[in-house]
Amino acid sequence: MIETDILIIGAGPTGLFAVFEAGLLKLKCHILDALPQPGGQLAELYPKKPIYDIPGFPEVLAGDLVDNLMEQIKQFEPGFTLGERAETIVKQEDGSFIVTSNEGTEFHAKVIAIAGGLGSFEPRKPLIEDIEFYENKGVKYFIKNPEEFRDKRVVIAGGGDSALDWSIFLADVASEVTLVHRRNEFRGALDSVEKVQELKDKGKIHLITPAEVVGINGAEHVESVDLEENGAHRNIPCDYFIPLFGLTPKLGPIGNWGLEIEKNAIKVNNALDYQTNIPGIFAIGDINTYPGKLKLILCGFHEATLMCQAAYQIVNPGKRYVLKYTTVSGVDGFDGTRKEAPKAVVKAIN
Repeated sequence: MIETDILIIGAGPTGLFAVFEAGLLKLKCHILDALPQPGGQLAELYPKKPIYDIPGFPEVLAGDLVDNLMEQIKQFEPGFTLGERAETIVKQEDGSFIVTSNEGTEFHAKVIAIAGGLGSFEPRKPLIEDIEFYENKGVKYFIKNPEEFRDKRVVIAGGGDSALDWSIFLADVASEVTLVHRRNEFRGALDSVEKVQELKDKGKIHLITPAEVVGINGAEHVESVDLEENGAHRNIPCDYFIPLFGLTPKLGPIGNWGLEIEKNAIKVNNALDYQTNIPGIFAIGDINTYPGKLKLILCGFHEATLMCQAAYQIVNPGKRYVLKYTTVSGVDGFDGTRKEAPKAVVKAIN
């Protein structure tokens, strides 16, 4: 069982920044997320798109913001459990919680912070007969371990950043990469489109457009896929089929935890600390709702900050915390590192 002060459900920007604010208060965090990498929507949906409303950054790529947040929290040594979804929660007699993931991993925390963005992201699945039968038998909606595809034949379907980026990456891993898209045009970063064009010209990526995967074949594992191309049908032998058509947000099992829900969002007390109707469980970021709510990253950062102040009182009952500015107090990491402003030099002027 993983023990922590705060279990943060959701590794998007709000969840990541909550680790920093908790670290300033000497609170240990562990992050649980259904996606295979930190960053939430920023990493999965638009890592190469610019964001313009982050204070202090006139323009920052979504992926770079995630990288900066990861660097910012590194000294607080958060734990990560990725690729698993929070499934059940049981409140203990002492007020703490035990959360169990869909993979059976257990977490024991004094505070729960739900920072799940728009909810638990689930892949948009293509309408292909029997596709569920081939899930984990050659059909993959996420790529957790690229080495799984070493020297294998891979067919990727999709026309966005994820499909382009993974086609580029797996070109040096798989024995054969085929990218299928129903249109000739791709909706992705220009440099990624140009890189795929370059790899296609070198014969390292087979590009089939406009086309669509309409069937999967194989007795116990994917052996080939059927394509419809310009009204004609063709068969492509492969070991893996990876449809990357984006994600659909759903509240998921969290909706069954007894929390007060309004329009697929969790109601919180925004007058104080963004706590839910269950003491000890908070909801921050896009997943919560209250009068005047704005679904903005910078609002999530504010909510995370106030949530951590309330979490401190739960973890340290009766102990008073005196707010100190980081410019004065510095930042002491759990790894022994310290960040602080240069000390003033005391020296007389003759």
